[in-house]
Amino acid sequence: MEILLVVAAMVVVGLLIGALAGVIWKDDRPIGVRGDYIAAVIATVVTGLLDWYVIPAMGFSNTLKYIGIAAEPPLVALAVLWVIRKAKN
Repeated sequence: MEILLVVAAMVVVGLLIGALAGVIWKDDRPIGVRGDYIAAVIATVVTGLLDWYVIPAMGFSNTLKYIGIAAEPPLVALAVLWVIRKAKN
């Protein structure tokens, strides 16, 4: 049940990052608005799930797992959107 909440939270974070991308990069959307949202949601969900399973498998505590889930997916989504913009130029 907890994993469903994490995935739902990652989808919301991905949508927020997709919306924020237009503000950060002055509406330069080479793959369109929908593409930004899709790329950001995929990046946040995949990163969040990786953090959910890999951090405990490495022997770290649950506290570090939750810190990783909170911090890393938005940064990865921003990095993915930045790479897409650089690749399209």
